[in-house]
Amino acid sequence: MAGLVYHRSIIGYHGCDTQLAEKVLLGKAQIAYSTNVHDWLGKGIYFWEHGPNRAMEWAAERAARTGKIRQPSVIGAHIHLGECFDLLDTRYTKVLADIYPAFEKSFRDHDLEIPQNKSPKGQENEDLVCRYLDCAVINWCLDRFEKEEGIRFHTVRAVFTEGKPAFPGSAIKSKSHIQIAVRDPACILGYFRPTDH
Repeated sequence: MAGLVYHRSIIGYHGCDTQLAEKVLLGKAQIAYSTNVHDWLGKGIYFWEHGPNRAMEWAAERAARTGKIRQPSVIGAHIHLGECFDLLDTRYTKVLADIYPAFEKSFRDHDLEIPQNKSPKGQENEDLVCRYLDCAVINWCLDRFEKEEGIRFHTVRAVFTEGKPAFPGSAIKSKSHIQIAVRDPACILGYFRPTDH
């Protein structure tokens, strides 16, 4: 499979605690590389593309829900997409459709239960924000490309429609966004403090 190298950069925003944002800006810390089994785009460092308000909303929601963030903040980053597994390009959604039977067979051959996307306990809704299946398929697919074909993807990019309808009867959702998972931290060219979010 021939990849698509994006010779361009985007602006991404990461919701976090104010203390972490300050340390990252001073070069004293790094944003954590996530390997949660429910991450939407597999392993990586997560950003909202051109979405500082959504990043702040997420940080505030996480602070209220888990207490892992004490003072919600946002940090901006210049990101070079590099070799991007871009799910806004139908070529890559087709790759996932084509490779899924092999993923499924691999799990069954190893007597593993195929993960399912779910809503958090007590928060059943149609968004299914715990993306166990999506995460497993993307990680399996990209690890396979790297191992078997020597293709290493630096970033993963996708659009998500999320939240309640923006107005009655609308298909536009209130929390829709483009998300980036940076698999190669070298793609983060630099950080900055957003002026407004």
